[in-house]
Amino acid sequence: MSHRRYAVVGAGHRASMYVDAITQTYADRSVLVAICEPNPVRAGYYADLVSARGFEARTVWHPDALEDMIRTERVDRVVICARDDLHAPLIVRALDAGADVVVEKPLTIDAPSAAAIEAAVERTGREVVLTFNYRYSPRNSALRQVIQDGLIGDVLSVDFSWVLDTKHGADYFRRWHREKEHSGGLLVHKASHHFDLVNWWIRSTPRRVYASGGLRFYGADNAAARGLGDRPDRGTHDGAHDAFELDLRDDARLKALYFEAEQHDGYRRDRDVFGEGITIEDNLALVVDYASGATLSYSLNAHSPWEGYRVAVNGTLGRAELEVVERGAVLADEGLHPVLDPSAVDAGSSGSLRPEGERLLVQRHWEPAVEVPIESTGDGHGGGDRLLLSDVFVGPGDDPLARPADWRDGVQSIAVGIAGNRSLATGLPVEVAELGIPLLERVRA
Repeated sequence: MSHRRYAVVGAGHRASMYVDAITQTYADRSVLVAICEPNPVRAGYYADLVSARGFEARTVWHPDALEDMIRTERVDRVVICARDDLHAPLIVRALDAGADVVVEKPLTIDAPSAAAIEAAVERTGREVVLTFNYRYSPRNSALRQVIQDGLIGDVLSVDFSWVLDTKHGADYFRRWHREKEHSGGLLVHKASHHFDLVNWWIRSTPRRVYASGGLRFYGADNAAARGLGDRPDRGTHDGAHDAFELDLRDDARLKALYFEAEQHDGYRRDRDVFGEGITIEDNLALVVDYASGATLSYSLNAHSPWEGYRVAVNGTLGRAELEVVERGAVLADEGLHPVLDPSAVDAGSSGSLRPEGERLLVQRHWEPAVEVPIESTGDGHGGGDRLLLSDVFVGPGDDPLARPADWRDGVQSIAVGIAGNRSLATGLPVEVAELGIPLLERVRA
């Protein structure tokens, strides 16, 4: 079997999942031939890791030379883990240079760049795979199966509430995600996962979005209003820390990838969540109308004392309810918790009255509720990461749940967030077909 040749673009923390997959799980069919990253320390971290695993030293390239890298190293596929606003130019350049693309969500952050990606796909005929791992989480797949099997009839409405706790939610306000020009805000960076789930669950496309929200907890103004007083401008410092600070020296990987690398680009991974310059929202609510006639009511909170989500799907024959608790409590005496995202890595039990777990109930009209079993492996995202990586590196088979996603799914998911951002700015509902993305205009037609 010939090995598919990969290059990883963007050598931050998320790149580790793909480097591990290429050099370990799928080393029998994949080879990492290049690392593309402007920061030499981060690039060197992964180059050394690959060498330590017994592979030939990988070449390191700057993103300015992406096209030369693809040609010189005969790259088949580029895996993009760079900052969100960099996705589109990197995707377009990679496609034009002759490589297929695997990209982390979100596809991109605004309408013009989404249109540019669509044009590049049509121009080159190449493939863009979106890694929507939440589709593969057994609990989310189980809900898709319930709806697909018609157990609750035709979907009429969805109520979806997602809460991020003061460990994980706060982390989006420490790093580049806190600047909307780089991330599109949580409506694009984080919620594109959630909107993709709804699109996929109900097999419909968003038509109109109305959004409300703001920065109401984090940020300098809110800190001043609550009398928090003077604070260090970053979490990595000597002396006492509070629960909102992240000291990069407490985690070996974060220290190596960020603290020891910041001298080269000035990027600080541990900024104060109550500092100046935050331009994203921490409380959000949306109403989304779908082509099928269904309506989504969605909310996102980024400073909850627990983490998880609740979704209810109302149909003509009944209702399905999925409740997931990923971390039951963030406690003051636990210190700086090493697990920021409890959906990706098991954070352990909090010992609270809100036990970690998941439950899917279906209740049809005039019948008692029944629990639908969820077969989870306990791996990252409930086993979703493992299943996703198999589809990415081995290839999807005949999947009755249609979990593999491409750029079209990416456009449909970010359309809600992009329209939501426009609605936040104007105070008005926004038609997604008027965003200026050809795919969405064709869907309306």
